[in-house]
Amino acid sequence: MENKRLLLAIALSTIVLVGWNFFFPAPTPQRATTANQTQAVTQGDQAAQTAQPDSALESEPDADLKPFTATQGVSVTVETPLYTAVFNSAGGILEHFILKKYRQNLEPDSKDVDLVDKLARVKAPMGILVNGRPSWRDGKWAFEGADLNLAAGDTGALTFSGEVNGVRVQRVLTFSGDDYLIKEGVTLPGATPNEAAATRISFTVAAPHLTAKDDRYNPTKIAYLDAEGLSEEHDTGDLEEKGLVADNGLKWAGVMTNYFLMAVAPGTDDTALKARFEDGVFRAAVEKKGIPVLGKDASYSCTYYVGPKKRQYMAKAPSGLEKAVNYGWFDFIAKPLVVAMDFFYKYTGNYGVAIILLTVVIKIIFLPLSHKSYKSMEQMKKLQPMMAKLREKYKDDKQRMNQEVMSLYKTYKVNPAGGCLPMVVQIPVFIGLYEGLLNAIELRHAPFITHLPFTDIIWLADLSAKDPFYITPLVMGLTMFLQQKMSPAAGDPTQQKIMMLMPLIFTFMFLSFPAGLVVYWLVNNVLSIAQQGWMLRNK
Repeated sequence: MENKRLLLAIALSTIVLVGWNFFFPAPTPQRATTANQTQAVTQGDQAAQTAQPDSALESEPDADLKPFTATQGVSVTVETPLYTAVFNSAGGILEHFILKKYRQNLEPDSKDVDLVDKLARVKAPMGILVNGRPSWRDGKWAFEGADLNLAAGDTGALTFSGEVNGVRVQRVLTFSGDDYLIKEGVTLPGATPNEAAATRISFTVAAPHLTAKDDRYNPTKIAYLDAEGLSEEHDTGDLEEKGLVADNGLKWAGVMTNYFLMAVAPGTDDTALKARFEDGVFRAAVEKKGIPVLGKDASYSCTYYVGPKKRQYMAKAPSGLEKAVNYGWFDFIAKPLVVAMDFFYKYTGNYGVAIILLTVVIKIIFLPLSHKSYKSMEQMKKLQPMMAKLREKYKDDKQRMNQEVMSLYKTYKVNPAGGCLPMVVQIPVFIGLYEGLLNAIELRHAPFITHLPFTDIIWLADLSAKDPFYITPLVMGLTMFLQQKMSPAAGDPTQQKIMMLMPLIFTFMFLSFPAGLVVYWLVNNVLSIAQQGWMLRNK
């Protein structure tokens, strides 16, 4: 405990390790170059982009099964202010889900994000399985109606009728112009004395890699919520080889990244999840079982969320879907910090400035603790010459040296942990803000200083991406080095070397961090230097 700065460096290193898994990145996923050509109906060849889930709707299935006549599959479009969804009437599978509020990149001609690409379409997203049979492959389907164009506040529905292995099926999908929720109701005929009714329905989602395959900070993964809480799996090797099964009070399951979610919530706990990674596509199927009743139609329902992990929409979603917005161990701290960041953004119109203001507020809140820490460090600095003499005098007697050092602390009433413990108290806040900024969709494509000053060169135009010229992480490293120089040097030469390496280690790690996080850490360092300098001038 003698060297407080060493403990602080270790604590800060732990923050980075916990928040980013820098030293334990996820294995690089391998995308298949060809898709398994099933009999799913597909249309178009547009590249898939990230999906954004929204809130789910609740509606009752239509129990009136109309006479069935199969028709050729056609595309059916649903337009809302938030998205464009394209379904194929042959099974009601999703062909496109285009998010109107989010673009693929920052280029002026960039297209809107589309969740479903040609690989995912082959796996029939939002298709259903009837008694284990893929309805889009083994069924015949008909559709009556027209495209939907919903304004804010409107709702509308599409009805797909089919026959799968002799079992008639009716799917009703309900949409809202206000959110990203899609409610589904499925009706099957009741059992008769001479025939068995269908007893199992599986609702599916499927999406490709929604981020770069080597993105260690924002991987695409299978996620689900059950009685044990939120679970995630992004190891494509395990998902491809062994798959994933969960049946312990399943609430919802799907595919997600830090920013987007495509999930299905069955609405009841008596369901089971099966998920895999196949041919470059993440797939999840949630199965619900029903008990056939003589002469009575069987009804099944679920809710899909397809859209951004934005709190205002997730809050309206059922079955605990809002828990997909998760900030790790200190989630309860991170969420109010992100809300505070949004508050500052309302008045500044710039998330970079909002991060700076949030950092200042946090620094002010912890000012008494920081003051106590720096004061203790200055006391330790005054004892360094005496401690050096004790180490030299008792270098061959470690026990006696430790006794004399502790006696020195007692004589001068110095707590060797005094400079470290106040900072340890702040670690949960550091981790919470760290995770909050990492997962906040608000920072996706959010600019701070769009161009390098006095040039037309693009710079910090996206706070969720790294600094393209590494200016901010290098400056951050310099501020850490300056902090080291202003702090008491460790008495042990080995510890001194370790401390001098810390700025270099942190700079290396921060080179690839999202710019929003680097801005936070840089501003925090500058404020710490200013506070420490003020104390040195007024001691």
